[in-house]
Amino acid sequence: MTDVDYRPSAPPANGPGTTNLADILERVLDKGIVIAGDIKIDLLDIELLTIRLRLFVSSVETARKAGIDWWETDPALSSKAADSELRAENRQLRERVEALESGDGNGSADSSRTKDTAGT
Repeated sequence: MTDVDYRPSAPPANGPGTTNLADILERVLDKGIVIAGDIKIDLLDIELLTIRLRLFVSSVETARKAGIDWWETDPALSSKAADSELRAENRQLRERVEALESGDGNGSADSSRTKDTAGT
């Protein structure tokens, strides 16, 4: 039998350097990454379903630089947006009530009252 020497002569080459998950995540969040894909289901050349998937992973600052800030205007995600939406709705309702009370609205409140009281 022959003896085989299993001692490594040189360490295995792993790449340009060692990186851990935290370093990779920091780079991705700093630069951003876009993943895009389409799923299309056809039957006899008739398109039945198309699903478009877009994923943008980045930090908030990187997303703002890219012009993406939908989370700031979505009432489900932002309390400021929810307050703004409520204020706008409240303002619209006040304007409608004021218009109805002043008689400037479509079918003013005064004329509807006189119709109701005149019939009785």
